[in-house]
Amino acid sequence: MSKGEESLQDLKCLLGNMGIEIFFAIEKGAKDYESMKIFSGLPMACIKGRVPVLLELKLVKKDIEGYILTKKGLSFKKKIEND
Repeated sequence: MSKGEESLQDLKCLLGNMGIEIFFAIEKGAKDYESMKIFSGLPMACIKGRVPVLLELKLVKKDIEGYILTKKGLSFKKKIEND
């Protein structure tokens, strides 16, 4: 692990269960806050609080179509599914 790179456990702690739910909502196709709310079933306040964390950790990025997983996000998804 290189300096500045978070471990799987670090990322899970930083995101919490709600952050991980939002991450998987994006992975399933949620492109904006409203669709993240529908996919995850979480309150809008939680989504608005966790999406900036996902962006800061570079697990997701926002493009023209909405939020999508980054390469780091895809790697995190594989690790969490195998955990």
